[in-house]
Amino acid sequence: MHNTVKNLLEIENNIKTYLNKLNIENIPNIVAISKTFKIDKILPLIHHGHLDFGENKVQEAIEKWTEVKKINPGIKLHMVGKLQTNKVKFAIQIFDYIHSVDSEKLAKKIADEQDKINKKIKIFLQVNIGDENQKSGINKNELNQLVSFSKEIGLNVIGLMCIPPINVDPEGYFVEMKKLNREYGFSELSMGMSSDYLKAAKNLATYVRVGSSIFGKRS
Repeated sequence: MHNTVKNLLEIENNIKTYLNKLNIENIPNIVAISKTFKIDKILPLIHHGHLDFGENKVQEAIEKWTEVKKINPGIKLHMVGKLQTNKVKFAIQIFDYIHSVDSEKLAKKIADEQDKINKKIKIFLQVNIGDENQKSGINKNELNQLVSFSKEIGLNVIGLMCIPPINVDPEGYFVEMKKLNREYGFSELSMGMSSDYLKAAKNLATYVRVGSSIFGKRS
C-alpha cells in the first residue's frame, strides 16, 4: 500500500475514533490538498478510490487534472486558493467546488461565466474569521450582504469556509463558524487542515482540507 493511502486511512480512522468518543455522527469529507504535487504522487489515492482533491492555482489544476478527470469522472476538484476574477472563466471549467469566494465582484463573475457553459459550481463563502488584514475572506459584519447578493444572482452557495489565525488554538473560531453556518442554514462547512482537522470535525466541518498529513512536506 502506498504511503499516501496509508496516511489517508489513518486520518479517516483518527476522525472516526475521535468523533465516536464524542458521540458525533458527522464524518467530514477529506479534501486531499494536492497543490504543487505531481500527478504520479496523487495517482495512488485515485486508484484507492478517493474523489476529493484541492488545488490553489488555476493553471496548475488545468494542466494536471484535465485528462485525469476525463478518465475518472467521479473526481471532485476543489479550488481552495484565492481566485482572481481574470481566472474565473478557466476555473469553472475544471473545478467543481470553489472555497474562496469573498466579494460581490468575484461572485458576479462566477455567476456570469458558469451561465455561459451551463454549469453550477458549488460555492463556499470565505469568512475572515480572525479579522486579519493580510488574509482573504469577507468580514463577518459584511457576510449577510454577500450571502444575499450571491443568492440573488443564482450562485449555489452551500456553506462557509475559514482559515483561522495560525499559532493560536482554532477551537473558538471553529465554534463561531459552526454558529454562523447554522444561522444561514447552510448544510456544508469547510474548515480544518492537517494541524487541526479533528477540532474542525468536532465543530461539524463537512469538508476538511488536508495536505501535508497525506502527501508529506512539500520540497
